[in-house]
Parts: sequence; C-alpha cells; structure tokens
Amino acid sequence: MGPQRGRELNLLHRISEILGYDLSLPDVLQFIVGVTADLMESKIVSILLYDESARTLSIAATQSLSSSYRDKPPVNVDSSVSGKAILNKLPQAIPDVQADASYGYKEVAKAEGIVSLLCVPMLIRGQAIGTINSYSAVPRSYGEDDVKILSLIASQSAIAIENARLQAATAAIAEDIENRKVIGRAKALLMKKRKLDEPGAHRFLQRESMNRRRPMREIAEALLLSEDLK
Repeated sequence: MGPQRGRELNLLHRISEILGYDLSLPDVLQFIVGVTADLMESKIVSILLYDESARTLSIAATQSLSSSYRDKPPVNVDSSVSGKAILNKLPQAIPDVQADASYGYKEVAKAEGIVSLLCVPMLIRGQAIGTINSYSAVPRSYGEDDVKILSLIASQSAIAIENARLQAATAAIAEDIENRKVIGRAKALLMKKRKLDEPGAHRFLQRESMNRRRPMREIAEALLLSEDLK
C-alpha cells in the first residue's frame, strides 16, 4: 500500500471515529468537510441538505471562510448541478464550472478561484437527503477513485445526519410524553380541587397559558408546585 493510499485510509478512519463521539450534528458535519478537503485536496468542500418541500439545497457545513460563498441563497434542485445529483442519485463531475450551463454561481466561483466540481448525493435507503460537493482550484478530471472516496464520505455523512434526526425525533417524543404527564396531573388536581370536568380543567390551563404567555406545561408545573408547598 502506497503512502497516498495510507493517508486516504487514515483520513477515512478519522471520519468513522468521529461518528461515535457525542457531538452535535453541525460539529460532526464541520469536521467531515474539513477532513474531506484534506483528503480530496479541495479548495472548498460543502455539505448541502435537501428540503424536499421547497425543492432547494442549503449549505449545512463548509470549511470556506468566505462570506460570499457561505451566504449563498438556497440552490434550486431543478436547475443546478447539485440538484441533478439529487434527482438522478448519481455523482456529477464538472471539469470547468465556468463552461457548464447548469452551474449557476459563476461569479462566486470566479471570486473564490473555483475551477472544477465533484458533487455526490448523500443517500439513505435510496432517498437523497443532500449532497457533498468538492471544489478544486485547478482544472481536474475526477476519476473513479475520486468518486468512490467522496461517495464513501457521503454515506458516512448521511448516517450522521440520519442518526441526529432520529435522536431529535426521539427526544421530541419523550418531551411530548412528559408534557402530557405533567399536564394530566395538573388537570387531575383541578378536577379534584375545583370540581371541574376534564375539558374544563384543560380549558383552565389553556386560558392561563394564553393570559400569562407561558407554555401550558409551565402553568401545570407551577400549579403542582403550589399544591406541594401547602
């Protein structure tokens, strides 16, 4: 195994390791784009996430420090290189972005010194959730090995994103269950102390929530606390 292959494996291993750490998704994605820039010898690497309802792609992480690049508006999936990767679920290699009609940010590319682009979709169970884009500052014809490496990174990125989304969904469900428990206890107290039925107790908490401009759970917790202090 040559030194270049050993370096590639080492960087890929670093990405695999970071997935096991208890880090936020933005931190994980930021780490991935930094390592990928070294691995691919890229000027800029970006991870874009797909909003299916808006049919746009937005930058979720990039190691570029340029505000003109970082603040680019969302990319339309129907008229962009990244969008083509999403719709076709296939890598897109552009040797010269200035000469490609589907690349829509030629002025930004010129200002950033971007010449070539390799864009790979991130897939979860056959569904595209975004892309990882590698931009070169020199003319480059991306070969099969380049596509394989970036596709592997795209797969790891997709796993990190899905895990974060699943954790967020699980946390939201757990919070909803806890909210229901606290509000249920407060309603039971109101039904006992104020002789209200369940709908009446619910309306009482709703009204207090609106009047005080506080979440219903906070009103319920305050009511339960006041009873405990008696």
